[in-house]
Amino acid sequence: MDKTTEMDNLEMRLRALESRIYGERKNKSGKPVKCAESLARIQAGLTNTANKRERVKILHKKIEDLLKYLDPEFTDHITVPDAMKLEFILAEEDFLLSQAALLEQVSNLQPLLDSTYIRDVPEHATKLQRLSQIHIKEQDQSEVQSQEVKKLFEEYNKMMFLLSKQFTQWDETLRKMEEAKGIRPVE
Repeated sequence: MDKTTEMDNLEMRLRALESRIYGERKNKSGKPVKCAESLARIQAGLTNTANKRERVKILHKKIEDLLKYLDPEFTDHITVPDAMKLEFILAEEDFLLSQAALLEQVSNLQPLLDSTYIRDVPEHATKLQRLSQIHIKEQDQSEVQSQEVKKLFEEYNKMMFLLSKQFTQWDETLRKMEEAKGIRPVE
C-alpha cells in the first residue's frame, strides 16, 4: 500500500515538474509532453548514433584511458620519478615524525576522552544551565535588594541630617536662653 502511494506521489510530482518545464505544450498526438519519454527518446537517439559510428565506439572503449590521462596527478606520476618522491618524503621527515608523535600522544590520551567524566558532560551541562538560570534570578533579586538598601540609607542620612539640624537649632536656642538668664554653659 505504501509503495502505491509513493508511486502516486512520485507521478504527481513528476507531472508538476513537467508542467513547470513544458507548460501547456503538447506532443504530436496531442498529449502533454512527458520528461521521461523525452529523455528516453534522446538516450535512444544517442545510442543509435554511437552504435553507427566507429569512432564513437572506439572512444567508449577507451574512455577509462582518457579519464586517466585527464587526471592532473597523471602528469606528476609520469614526470616525477620514485627517487624524487623519496626525496620529498625525506625532506618532510621531521614534520612527519612530529605529527606521528602528536598522534601517538592523542591515542595515549584517548582513555581520558572515554572517561565517565567526559561522557557525563551533557548531564552536567543541563545542571549548569539550571544553576545559571538560578544565578541570574538571584542576581536580579540582589539588585532589587541593593536598590532598597540604598534607598533606606538615603532616608537614614536625610533623617540624621534633619535631626542634626534640629539639635543644632535647639542648642542655639538653649544657649541664647542661658545667656539671657546669665547662666554659664557647662563644658
